[in-house]
Amino acid sequence: MKGRIIPISEAFIPINDWGLVHSDITYDVVPVWNGSFFRIDDYLDRFEGSMAALRLDPKINRKQIKGAITAMVIASELRESYVAMVCSRGAPQVAGSRDPRDCLNHFYAWCVPYVHVVKPDIVKIGAGALIATGVKRIPYDSVNPIIKNYHWGDFTQGLFEAKDNNYETVILTDQNENITEGPGFNVFCIKNGLLVTSDHGVLEGISRKTVLEIAASLGLNIQVRDLPVSEFLEADEVFISTSGGGVIPLVKVNNTIFANGTCGPVTDKIYRTYWDWFESPKYQTRIEYK
Repeated sequence: MKGRIIPISEAFIPINDWGLVHSDITYDVVPVWNGSFFRIDDYLDRFEGSMAALRLDPKINRKQIKGAITAMVIASELRESYVAMVCSRGAPQVAGSRDPRDCLNHFYAWCVPYVHVVKPDIVKIGAGALIATGVKRIPYDSVNPIIKNYHWGDFTQGLFEAKDNNYETVILTDQNENITEGPGFNVFCIKNGLLVTSDHGVLEGISRKTVLEIAASLGLNIQVRDLPVSEFLEADEVFISTSGGGVIPLVKVNNTIFANGTCGPVTDKIYRTYWDWFESPKYQTRIEYK
């Protein structure tokens, strides 16, 4: 923060920062694995795109951002890490102003040990998800999910519904009962060798991009389009993709069991290929720890 590497416990933003009071903020997360960033340029591209779309200018360029998060990870000595880069609208420089142009935009970043969206021990026995009925995904023409954001009111409400019913996580639908995404992940289904994922209401995840590239390399048929709940629940296999854990099979959604309660064969191929790519020098940027 402000050009200094400090413990998270010492970091703060003003209580009138619009990132806090209006969720007028964007962020991105790049994983570190075995001492290397994974697809860092793709994450930086998306972060820069989000800032541009929200008209945020923290007065720091791409090279400086990359240098800041690299120096931070080196200082942390973490070899597997969840690394967030954030740009907030900031606090108004004119007291009482409601004009976003009066705010001082600012960049900050933080890192913690690698985060798993679904805990590995849960993945081993088979993760389950609930399709929420009590909340819908925020319409994409109201809050654009392509811009990575902290608008988690719908996700949080959905997580309570899922947890109250003993499911690990939640999947949200749009107003037309199409599958969108979950908190921190994209959703896929496989039926007769056809891979389908939503084309709207979702973040265009870097892990999602990696899965689509892997599927193409494996010769799978791919469709990015509306995915009705009825079609989704009739799939042979379903899985999610996330920077926090990669490819994660779901063995149960609502009361439907997939692939006899195990990781299906196509999902398994994608899973294994994902981790091959995740550890490949082709997609890694080595961090030179001191």
